[in-house]
Amino acid sequence: MRDWPFELPEFEPGWVWLAGAGPGDPALMTVATWHALRFADVVLYDALVDPRVLDLASRGAECIFAGKRGGRPSCRQGDITDDLVRLARENRRVLRLKGGDPFVFGRGAEEAQGLVAAGIPFRLIPGVSAGVGGLAYAGIPLTHRAINQAVTFVTGHDLKGQVPSRVDWGAIARGSPVIVLYMALSHLGEISRRLIAEGRSPEEPLAIVAKATSAQQRVIESTLADCEQAVVRHGIEPPALVVIGEVVRLRRQLDWIATLAGQDKEPGPDVQYATL
Repeated sequence: MRDWPFELPEFEPGWVWLAGAGPGDPALMTVATWHALRFADVVLYDALVDPRVLDLASRGAECIFAGKRGGRPSCRQGDITDDLVRLARENRRVLRLKGGDPFVFGRGAEEAQGLVAAGIPFRLIPGVSAGVGGLAYAGIPLTHRAINQAVTFVTGHDLKGQVPSRVDWGAIARGSPVIVLYMALSHLGEISRRLIAEGRSPEEPLAIVAKATSAQQRVIESTLADCEQAVVRHGIEPPALVVIGEVVRLRRQLDWIATLAGQDKEPGPDVQYATL
């Protein structure tokens, strides 16, 4: 395959590139991230990076797992940043590869701050966030002119692993027609109850997108009141996104993966259509 038909930046020794690998499907990785993989000397990758993405790394590149998963033994954030600094000071081309986008609930800003403090030059390569790409693969539009003019992205836990106390759940419940929750599965019941207490309808449609854009993608449709039980009924495990709002109803028309699979889309108590 010939090189890309336009100029791409040079990956210089001693630099760290913070890159997003996209939400799961390797085809959603950007050209810039693919380019970085071709020239990196060492790749520090997250838990959600598809192994097929790592297969694109240059021959001889060192690939180091540096993933963090809630509730599981994980690399310490400080140690990851220290490794980035150390490897760059060894005059290596260092690629920090993250799922989704590095600056969307990905701790990319923290790592970049560490590089700045150490005097290490870096480049940021955005990626397709799961809150955008994952919903598209589920057939759920993030926005629709007839439904919503705003959307709110919220993390489901804070630094201590609890429901974020600094989030104004009342303001979000009243002001955001569509809410997308990242990393919220373990606290979904509490979050849904808070939103209902602040005025959201218990019957508001909700969808859970597990392992978004991967071959194991599952999508469950439920309601705000019943979502906690739906997770248990279907054995949904992280990683999973949650989207709340009327845009979820459009999935019955726009579930393009189910259309490709030739599946009927008859609604039930929990609507679950095709996987990839």
